[in-house]
Amino acid sequence: MNAPQNRRKFLRTAGTLLALPALESAGFRRFVRAAEPGLPPKRVVFLGIGYGVTQETWFASLQEPGVSYTLPDGLRPLERHRHSFSIVQGVCNKLSAEAHWGSTYWLTGANRYGDGSGGMHNSISADQVAASVLGRDTRFASLQLNGSDPDLSGPGHGTGLSLAWDVRGKPMAGVNSPVALFHKLFSADSLPLEQRQAALREKRSILDAVGEEVSDLKRGLNRRDHEKLDEYFQGIREIELRMGREEKWLDVPKPAAPLREPGAGLMGVEEVKLMYDLLVAAFQTDSTRVATYRQPISNLLKSLSIKVAPHDMSHYSIGERMDASQKRDRVQSELLVGFLDRLEAEKDAAGRSLLDNTVVVFGSNLRTVHTLENCPTLVAGRGAGLKLGHNLVVSRNTPLCNVWLTLLRGLGLDLERHGDSSGVLKELIA
Repeated sequence: MNAPQNRRKFLRTAGTLLALPALESAGFRRFVRAAEPGLPPKRVVFLGIGYGVTQETWFASLQEPGVSYTLPDGLRPLERHRHSFSIVQGVCNKLSAEAHWGSTYWLTGANRYGDGSGGMHNSISADQVAASVLGRDTRFASLQLNGSDPDLSGPGHGTGLSLAWDVRGKPMAGVNSPVALFHKLFSADSLPLEQRQAALREKRSILDAVGEEVSDLKRGLNRRDHEKLDEYFQGIREIELRMGREEKWLDVPKPAAPLREPGAGLMGVEEVKLMYDLLVAAFQTDSTRVATYRQPISNLLKSLSIKVAPHDMSHYSIGERMDASQKRDRVQSELLVGFLDRLEAEKDAAGRSLLDNTVVVFGSNLRTVHTLENCPTLVAGRGAGLKLGHNLVVSRNTPLCNVWLTLLRGLGLDLERHGDSSGVLKELIA
C-alpha cells in the first residue's frame, strides 16, 4: 500500500484528532479470563519510590533465604507485618539502561528502543493490565497518584506522568495532591448531567468516524505492522470502554467520604500518610480496585529536615548522605506500616479485612546509585495467593516482570506474558 498517502487521508478524515501509530512493533498478548463472579473483589496497588534504597541496610542477607531471616534496619518498622509480606531478591528489568529512571520502566519491563525508531518507547504497565479486568465494575478503572515534588520527571523517577502507561505505551496523567484526590473520589460533579452526557456523545462521534474510515487499512501491511495496528485499535477500544464506564456512572452519586476533606499545602510525611488514607477509602468504598502511587522524595526529605538533595543522597558512601538515605528508608517503612495497618483493620462489605484481598507492591526499578540489578521489591497482602513471610532469593537477573506476571495471574487474570517475562516466579506462589 502507499503508506504516506493512506496515512494523510486518515488524518484528514479524522480531523487530525487521532493519528495512526508507527507501524513497526509487535504488541503484547491479552488475557482472556477475569476472576469468577461472586468472589470477593481483588485489589492491587503499586507504590513506587524512584531513587531506590540503601543497599547495605534495606536488603535481607542473601545467606538467609526463607522465613528465618533477620529483618534489616531499613525494614525493621515492618516487623509486626512480617508474615504479611515477602522480599524478592535477584529480579531486574534486563532491558533498562537509564541509571536515573526508577519508575519509567518499573511496571512495563519495556525496551526503550523497542519500536526501532530510535526514540523513546514504552509498553503497557502492570497496573493497567490489571485495570482492564479489575476495573470493569468500579467508577474509576484505576487511580494514578503522584507526590507533590516539583519535578517528578527528574532524576530518580524518570520520564512519565505517573507510574502508569496505557495499552499503547503512552504516559497516563496522575493526581498530584490529597486535596485533588479527595474531590475526585467524593465530591459531586459540578456540570449538569445533560452537559456531561453531551460531552460523551461528542467524543463517541469522533471514534465512530475513525472506525468507519480506516477499516481497510490492514490490507497490504506486513505482519509486524498488522500487529501494531491491532494494538493501536486496542487502544481505541480501551477509550470506548472507558467512555462506556463513564456513561454508566454519570447519574450514580459518589459515595459519602469516610474521612474529612484534607487541608491544602501538605507535603512529605503528612502528604504520604493522607494519600495512603485516601487509598484505603477508595478501596473501602469500592471506587477503584487498582492504583499506583509515584511517591515524593524531595518533599519527603524536606519534611524530615534533611538538607541533602535527593540525587546527592542516592550517591551516598558514608556520613551525611548515608544517614539521609537510611533515614528515608526507615520513614518510608514506617509509612508503609501505617498503610498496612489500615488495610488490615478496615473491612469490606462482607466483613473481610481489605488486606485479605489486596496486593501491595513497594519498590523501584533502581536498587541504589546507578545500579539497575536486584531491584528492591516487596510484596504484601493476601489477595493473590503469594508466598508471604519470606526472604525469596531467586536466580540473578530474573525478569522483574515474572513477579508482575505471577501476581496478575494470582489476581485472576489469565495472562500469557507481561513485558519481558519468561514465566511465573514459582518461588513466589504459595
